[in-house]
Amino acid sequence: MSITAYTGADIFDGTTRHTGMALLVQDGMVAGIGAVPAGATIHALSGGLIAPGFVDLQVNGGGGVMFNDDQSVATLKTIAQAHASLGTTALLPTLITDTPARLAAAIDAVEQAIDLDIAGIIGMHVEGPHLSVARKGAHDPDLIRPMRDADLALLLDAATRLPHLMVTVAPENVTLAQIETLTGAGVIISLGHTDASYVMCKAAAEAGATCATHLFNAMSQMTGREPGLVGATLETGTLNAGLIADGIHVSATSIRVALNAKQGPGAVFLITDAMATVGSDITEFTLNGRTIYRRDGRLTLEDGTLAGADLDMPTALRFMVDTVGVPVDAALAMATAAPAHVIGAAPFGGLTMGGAASFVHLDAALELQNVWQNGEVLRRLTASPHPL
Repeated sequence: MSITAYTGADIFDGTTRHTGMALLVQDGMVAGIGAVPAGATIHALSGGLIAPGFVDLQVNGGGGVMFNDDQSVATLKTIAQAHASLGTTALLPTLITDTPARLAAAIDAVEQAIDLDIAGIIGMHVEGPHLSVARKGAHDPDLIRPMRDADLALLLDAATRLPHLMVTVAPENVTLAQIETLTGAGVIISLGHTDASYVMCKAAAEAGATCATHLFNAMSQMTGREPGLVGATLETGTLNAGLIADGIHVSATSIRVALNAKQGPGAVFLITDAMATVGSDITEFTLNGRTIYRRDGRLTLEDGTLAGADLDMPTALRFMVDTVGVPVDAALAMATAAPAHVIGAAPFGGLTMGGAASFVHLDAALELQNVWQNGEVLRRLTASPHPL
């Protein structure tokens, strides 16, 4: 099959920007970034920027459905397609605190979706139930509990069946030995929905935790005498941090402070924490039998508690650039290469030779123009192909 060359736009490959070159695609894979070879078919884009498809490690729903409501391949396909249409071509479907039976069913469904090559599903994020009731957010307090031997066994089994598994826990409801066991099996442990002290969070990091779930939200805050999980995350170089960049969950000023303070090599990366509303026009839905309302860009329980986010990745990207003031390439890395690195999922999040040709075309205002997934266009092309 001949090579297709995408020209007319700068190319950000996940780490580096290339100007005056073409993205070369063959058989759904990236064939390189460089000059247009003889005989290639050209897609000439009208300026802007080509970037890797976004990688989202926290996706609760989309397309009008929630994973907690129906743990099936059909639901996963609907969620993945809704997010792919908005540029996210690799994601972790996320099960919020629920029963052991639903967690087992969710693991089965994700395994089946991957076996069936459902595009975009690359693993799973289990957010709860081993959290802190004091920082429960929209999680059902009746389902929150300590991690037991059976819970540990289920997660260890899932780690052998799924390519990428992230689990959010609160240090109050898991032991350091459990964290060590899970991380030793390849599970990415993220700290969140916790009121734990700085000392407890540091100990969890030393036991193997490598991430914090939605920085600043549902976690112990940094104060003058107790740094909490916020302080531990910013100070600890081995901890990465997901961030909901919508101006609702975290202010632009707090984001700037966090980015300035964060010690590496751990990085702050973008997540959507998206619910069923993303990619749909629904105005409400249910979670564990409770109604979630969509109003003015917010998703809340009846009492006003934030319940996930009504956010897609291009919107988060524009907020980081236009409001927070992050350079375009740095913000793009936070939505592509950085989250892929957190879970060891390269070449997702990059445009490297031999990797899947999953990429987006953004205009100068970072508005999404086109999406390609595994070489197939998902949105209308801005120009028709023609041979060289």
